Formats: sequence, structure tokens, C-alpha cells
Amino acid sequence: MKVTLSALDTYETSFTPLVVIELAQDVKEETKEWLKNRIIAKKKDGGAQLLFRPLLNKHEKETLGSDNLYLVGASRVRLLLGAEALGLVKESVDGTMRTFTYSTRGSFRGFHDDNDDFLTMTECQFIVKHELENLRARDEKMIPGYPQAKLYPGKSLLRRLLTSGIVVQVFPLHDREALKKLEDSWYTRFSLHCQPIDRIRGYFGETVALYFGFLEYFTFALIPMAVIGLPYYLFVWEDYDKYVVFASFNLLWSTVILEVWKRSCADMTYRWGTLLMKRQFEEPRPGFHGVLGVNPVTGREEPLYPSYKRQLRIYLVSLPFVCLCLCLSLHIMMIYFDLEDWALRVHEESSTEWTGVLLYVPSVIYAIVIEIMNRLYRYAAEFLTAWENHRLESAYQNHLVLKVLVFNFLNCFASLFYIAFVLKDMKLLGQSLATLLITSQIINQIAESLLPYWLQKKHSVKVKRKVQALKVDIDATFYEQVVLEKEMSTYLGTFDDYLELFLQFGYVSLFSCVYPLAAAFAVLNNFTEVNSDALKMCRVFKRPFSEPSASIGVWQLAFETMSVIAVVTNCALIGMSPQVNAVFPDSKTELVLIVVVVEHVLLALKFILAFAIPDKPRHIQMKLARLEFESLEALKQQQVQPAADSLKEGGKETAA
Repeated sequence: MKVTLSALDTYETSFTPLVVIELAQDVKEETKEWLKNRIIAKKKDGGAQLLFRPLLNKHEKETLGSDNLYLVGASRVRLLLGAEALGLVKESVDGTMRTFTYSTRGSFRGFHDDNDDFLTMTECQFIVKHELENLRARDEKMIPGYPQAKLYPGKSLLRRLLTSGIVVQVFPLHDREALKKLEDSWYTRFSLHCQPIDRIRGYFGETVALYFGFLEYFTFALIPMAVIGLPYYLFVWEDYDKYVVFASFNLLWSTVILEVWKRSCADMTYRWGTLLMKRQFEEPRPGFHGVLGVNPVTGREEPLYPSYKRQLRIYLVSLPFVCLCLCLSLHIMMIYFDLEDWALRVHEESSTEWTGVLLYVPSVIYAIVIEIMNRLYRYAAEFLTAWENHRLESAYQNHLVLKVLVFNFLNCFASLFYIAFVLKDMKLLGQSLATLLITSQIINQIAESLLPYWLQKKHSVKVKRKVQALKVDIDATFYEQVVLEKEMSTYLGTFDDYLELFLQFGYVSLFSCVYPLAAAFAVLNNFTEVNSDALKMCRVFKRPFSEPSASIGVWQLAFETMSVIAVVTNCALIGMSPQVNAVFPDSKTELVLIVVVVEHVLLALKFILAFAIPDKPRHIQMKLARLEFESLEALKQQQVQPAADSLKEGGKETAA
């Protein structure tokens, strides 16, 4: 029999703080009381059935003058039932990965009645976040104390509180001791070793761990390209035979590394349990709004929004806006080429050292403008995608990634394609590629890690001095931790990190045969990227809420699409080489046809290779098949048992 929350007392007088809610300074008392009651109320009454208390007691508030920070936790039973509701997968005593259920909790490895470490702190925070986000309005017409903050049945309370400015932020707390151990094994001691991916997953969750796993894998996968590209650059790499060999290796490399990554990813996510998590009944995202109704599939009450309205917003507003931004990007690209022509004329008129440096200035300026445009467009894309009102988080992410990738691809690579296939200037192509790649790497390192770390360091010193000067009888260490973390920047997810790797993959796979050092610069950047990203995760940003992930999601498709474009681009570059053109001096049509045929053959080989390499290793396939078989057998037993009981009852009545 399934155990429900209403059947158990999940209240505890003390708890481990997991999540912090910061309210605005002037929030009314009736609002605080209402929010508290909704958070601690039972699930059947529309509450979250969590634990809730202020950071400071009454005396401490009077001393410190701050009463806007609240701690949220949950009882052990509540967390276990939350794990069951979310379908978390844990390892059973027989070594297999199974969906956790409270009624069979004793059959899972590491579970004991007095063991509080069965669920990691990351998993506990994910459960609390899920419950807070799914607090929805019932009969309330407004937030108590704020008539302007309207509510309707089904509206996410947390979302309304955030948009109304009543709740400033909600964030999970760091575990100082666990974080210190992770840092020591991750980045504080420089050594050439693999990252502790399992420990990263245990602390930050699967999404962050998969990013660092992919970053490490991609960096090592770039090394063969870097090793081969170095002699090509130093010696006569323009030679036709060597050029074709390098481009051909590029095509094979870009296909194999992505297929092997899928196998490695499946191995990791099976071990973590996320490969088995059921996602087909994904809950509505907190920002989704609509009229409260009943989901015809799950039978649950949730907001409903007509799909035709969403489609109208996409095709009548979002699509024209994206097209307008693409036209603007192309216009700025043409301005860049005008600057290139001007710099070249100046250099030809008076050839000096300064005019030689001037030749690189337009490319540097254009690289900086590209980064600025990418970041501005990202904010607009997020606003538009949220306005489209997608029901599922996965749909929201897919539409956002599509918008951003289309613009970033055109913005970053349009000039290179123009130089390669319109101007046909391979020397300028190599120079522009090198400038764009190196400049973007420097800007990203400074903007994403070094500058935020320096600002955070300065702020930490100020907070510590303030706390030390208070001299009050409180847990100053914990209070200081909460105050420090609430002022940290919020980590916005792995989107920008994957985007940086995607663009890097594009520079290497599309045009590295023209500039073979591209892979070498990418390797050098990524070795420092691992440490700088680790630093910002541990010291610069608030701890992010974890999100279970079974893969890198839509980014896998993005990288595979780029590898297909790389096949076409490299074939075209080979066809444009002087050596190939010399073979067909009189028949350019024949040359084009041969290049197209070769391109189609290579694409066919690429897809055959992708099909031949299984996405999951053999042992993972066997384990998944075994679990599916056991699930079917268990279902049969459930169906047979009532029938057998009915036959027994019928036999007894006949005998009587």
C-alpha cells in the first residue's frame, strides 16, 4: 500500500537548513504569516508540508535590525516521500538502479532508519525547491497585504511573490565542510589528473557534473587535432595532399568524438540513476500560467494554455524579431569589412609598424562587438521565450537554445563564411579566425571568472568586518555564511558554458584546416577554463539548485548539427584549393559536381559511423533490458493476483 504524506507526521522541531528565502525589507507581517502557513501546511490543504523559521530570533532581530531572511528545511520522512514523488533513482542492495519508493526503502543500499545521509544535500534541496515552486493559489484572489498582486487558481505562488518583489530570492545553502573537501580534490592543488566528476555531481547535481565531464572530455578530444595541427602550421601545411588529409581527419574526428561521448554520458548517468528517471509526465514550469484545469493525461489540476496562442506569439512576434536581429548582425558585419578595407589602404599607403598593427584592429573590435551583441541578444531571447509561455521546462530550454544558437552562429561565423566563399581570401580567413577565437577566449575568461571573483572577494572582506564588529551572542559563523551567500551572484545555469564550447567546436571543425593552431589554442583555453569554472562555482556564485539530467540535452543535437555543417564546409574548402582547381582548369561544373558527390559520400559515411557506434555501452543496455523485464513481470503479478483472489472467493462461495 502506498504511503501518503497525509498519513504521516512529518513535523520536526529542529531541522537542517537547506534553502534560504529572502523577503523584501518592508514586507507586511500578515504576508509573512500567510507565506509561513502555506509552506508548513499539509499537502492535502494545499501546502508544501515543509519546515520554516526565521534566521534570527526576536532578540537577534532587535540587535541586528534584519528580519527578512528565512530558512526552509524538511523532515526526514518528508524528504523520503518527496524523493518517491519525484521518481529519484537509487542503488538497491542487489546492485541495480531502481526508482525509490518509501514502502521498499529498506531494500536500497545505504538506507538505515538512523542514517540521514541516504539522500544527498543536493537531492534534499532539489526536493524542497520542487515543493516551493509547486505551491499554487487556490481560493486566494490576491497576496494578503498586497491587493495589486493578483492571484488566480493555479498560479505559482513563488513566481508571483518574486515578480511582485515580495520575495527577493530563493537559494540553497552551501555545505562549507563538503565544499572544502571538493575544492581540495578539484582545483586548489594544481596537478594533471581527471576531475572528481562523481563528487561534483554529489555536491552540485547532475547538470553541472555533466558540463564539467563534457568539458574535460572535449579538451582531451581536442589534443589529437592540436598535435596534428602544430606541424601543419609550422611547416608547409598549404600543400594539397597534407591539406586534404587534415580536412579528412577533421571530418572523422568531429563524428567519432560525439558518438563516444554519448556512450560515456550513458555510463555516468546510469551510475547516477538519472538515465532511468521517468520524464514523460514532467510538471509545468513555475513561470507557466493559464486557466486552472485538469490535465487529461495525469488527471492533476494545473494551468492550461491554448497552444494556438503560443504559436501565434512564436510566429508573429518571436520569429520576426529574430530575423530582424540577424539582419542587424549582417549589417554590422559589412561595416567590419569596410573597416578592414580602410586599414589595408592605410597600410599600403604608408607601410610602418603601426599600420601593421592597425591591420588587426578591425578584427579585434569586431570580436568585442560580437560578444556584446551575443550577450544583449541573450537577454532578449530569454524574455521572448518566457513570454511565449511554454508549459514544460524542456520546451522552454529548446526554444531558447534554438533562438540563441541561430543568432550566435550567424554572428560569429558569417564573416568567416563571407571571407572563405565570397572574398576567397584564405590568408584573411586564417587571420580573422585567430583573432575571433583568441579575443573571445580572453573576454570570456575575464568576464565570467576573474572579474566576478575579484568583486566577490572585496565584498566578502566587508561582510566579515561587519559581522566581527557586531559582538552579539549568535552563531556568527552561520549568520555570516548566509549573509555572504545572499549577496553572491546567481549562477544562471550551464547555457553560456555550453555555448562557449559550441562556438569553439565550430571554429575548430569548420575552418581549422585553414588555421591549424585553432585546436591548440582551444586546448590551452580549456585547461584554464576547468579551473576558472570550478573557482566560480565554488567561490563566486551561489550554490545552484540541482536538476536531474540524463544527457547534455539539446546541446548534443547542436554539436551534431555543427559537425554536419563542418562536412559541407571542409568539402567546399578543398574544392576551392588551387591544387584541386588546377586538375579541372576548363570545367568548373565538373569540379562542383565531384565536390558535391564527395560531400554526400562523406555525409553518408558519417551517418553510418554514427549508427554503427551504439549510444549506450553493451553492459548498460543489458541492465536496462533486465529492469524492463522485471517491471513487466511485476506488472503481470499485480494483474494476476486480484484474479486469483477472486477465484478463491468464488470457490469458497460454491463450497458453502
